[in-house]
Amino acid sequence: MDRDKLLSVKELTKVFRVGSLLFKKDLIAVNKVSFDIDKKEIFTLAGESGSGKSTFARMLLGLIKPTYGTILYKGIDITRIKSAKERLWFTKEVQPIFQDPFETFSPLNKVETYLYDTAINYGIAKSREDVYKIVEEKLNAVGLSLGEIQGRYPHELSGGQLQRVSIARALITEASLLVADEPVSMIDASLRMSIVNLFKELKEKFGLSVLYITHDLATAYYISDRIGVMLRGSIVELGPVEKVLSEPLHPYTQILKQSVPDPNPERQWEEDIQLSSFDIREFTITGCKFSSRCPSVMDICKEKEPNNISINGRVVKCHLYI
Repeated sequence: MDRDKLLSVKELTKVFRVGSLLFKKDLIAVNKVSFDIDKKEIFTLAGESGSGKSTFARMLLGLIKPTYGTILYKGIDITRIKSAKERLWFTKEVQPIFQDPFETFSPLNKVETYLYDTAINYGIAKSREDVYKIVEEKLNAVGLSLGEIQGRYPHELSGGQLQRVSIARALITEASLLVADEPVSMIDASLRMSIVNLFKELKEKFGLSVLYITHDLATAYYISDRIGVMLRGSIVELGPVEKVLSEPLHPYTQILKQSVPDPNPERQWEEDIQLSSFDIREFTITGCKFSSRCPSVMDICKEKEPNNISINGRVVKCHLYI
C-alpha cells in the first residue's frame, strides 16, 4: 500500500436480507464502494438518509461485518482482525464521533470519568498525575478545560460542549483517523461551524485524518479535501470537493449544483443544502439507481449498472461517460 494512504477501501459491499419469511430479497445497502483516505486528509462521504453511509461507517468501525470487500488500515485488513490485541490497536487508532453527543454519554455518569477511563484503559496514562495532564491537554485542544466540565453530568453541558468532549476523548488515544458520522446535525445551528472548524484545526495541529459523513453539502464543501457522493449504496462521483460540487459530472450531482455556492471565500452560505428525499424502492431498480429520476436517462441505464469511469482526476459512475 502507498505509504501516504492511511485507509484503503476496496469493493466494500453489505447485503441485507429483507422482507417476510416467504418473500425475502436482497437489499444492497453498500455496493462495491472503493476509495482511499490519505494521511492528514478530510474525506467526506455525502448522502441522504438511507444512502448507505452510516452502514459503511459501521463496517469500518467493526460493528458489522461486510458481505465482501476489504478495508485496509495502515496496510492491515481490519475485516480479518480476530485477536483482542489487534482489536485494541485498531480502536485506539480509529475513533468514532457520533451524531448525538447526549447519547454518547450516560446521563448517570460525570463527563470527565469517560476521559479518565479512556486514558487508563488504553494505557496512555501511567499515573494519576498523567491522567489529569493528558485530559487537560486534550480538552484544551478542543477549546475546553477540565475545570469547565469537572463534576458535571451530560445534561449540564451544551450540545456543542459535549461534542467537543467527544472529540477530546478520541484525541486521548492519539488516533490517526476520526470517523465523524453526522457530527453537527444535532447541534444548534449557531455552533455547527465551530465544530467543523475544529476538525480542520485538528487536522493541521495533530496531522489527523477525518472521514466526515454528512447529508449537508454546505459543511462538506467547506471542510473537505475530497468528497464521495453516495446514492443508494454506491459512490456516483468522487474527487476534489471543489471540482465535484462546482463542476459535477454525474446527473445526480448536477441537480445539486444550483444549490452549491460559488468557490469564493467572500461569499456567505445562504441556504441549507440537502440531498434528495429517500425512496427505498430505488435500491431495487435494475441498472442505475438514479435512472427513475435522471433527466439524461438512456435505455442502457435501466438495464445495466454503470462502471466507474476515471475522468480528469475524479471518478464518475455513469453511462454518459463510457
